[in-house]
Amino acid sequence: MMNPATSPPLTDLTSWYHGWPGELVSKAECKLLAETTGGLFGYQLVQLGALGPGQDYLAQCPVRQHTVVDVCGGAVTAQLCARPEALPIACDSIDAVILPHTLDFAEDPHQVLREADRILIPEGRLLITGFNPWSLWGLWRLLRRPFYRGRPTVPWCGHFISYSRLQDWLTLMGFDIERTDVRVFRPPLGRESALMRLAFMERLGQRYWPMLAGVYMVKAVKRVSTLRPVGPVWKRAPALGARVIEPSARGMRRG
Repeated sequence: MMNPATSPPLTDLTSWYHGWPGELVSKAECKLLAETTGGLFGYQLVQLGALGPGQDYLAQCPVRQHTVVDVCGGAVTAQLCARPEALPIACDSIDAVILPHTLDFAEDPHQVLREADRILIPEGRLLITGFNPWSLWGLWRLLRRPFYRGRPTVPWCGHFISYSRLQDWLTLMGFDIERTDVRVFRPPLGRESALMRLAFMERLGQRYWPMLAGVYMVKAVKRVSTLRPVGPVWKRAPALGARVIEPSARGMRRG
């Protein structure tokens, strides 16, 4: 569990998205989310946290109302300020929920998932992006110190939950996994020129080592099983024989 006293402020995460390699992650995930959200439907979509400087990836989303919940207290794009572990949103009222690296920096990732499950309608969609610990990004995280000058540095202070582990959590909660996509195979270098020279790694990574991608997106659907109550078993009275006795005119005297 992440200590809220040392959790990274939103300004640090936003600044990281504006620089490299954060911009590489932001562009790749925004493009992926734009493709995925185009197939959503409904009236209400809630996003917990920000992904990069803009919301252009929701421009083609058919869901009518988009609400960004500020999980850190400072996002200029947020319409609602709340902790992701305790959302002031009614149960079964949201058609789609997006968690852009929300679990990576949440104090209690399991509680965030429970809240997302609570507010989603049956058959609602859940989209989660996260950093893959089994990648060059995960190795970079292990090699460098998570704190610099007494402050946490993003994204290396995050949880880095693997998508296989996340899929297990969602399955236990009753979600069905619809798809899992992976992106960003280049190492987390801080220079744009170096990252551009390694662009070939994206094509090779998708083909030969997809499990080593730096980031992923999991799309899941909330399933709600309808239980049929079992009542008491009543004993039926013995049925009459199949032959029906009808009145007969035989033996009757004619007047």
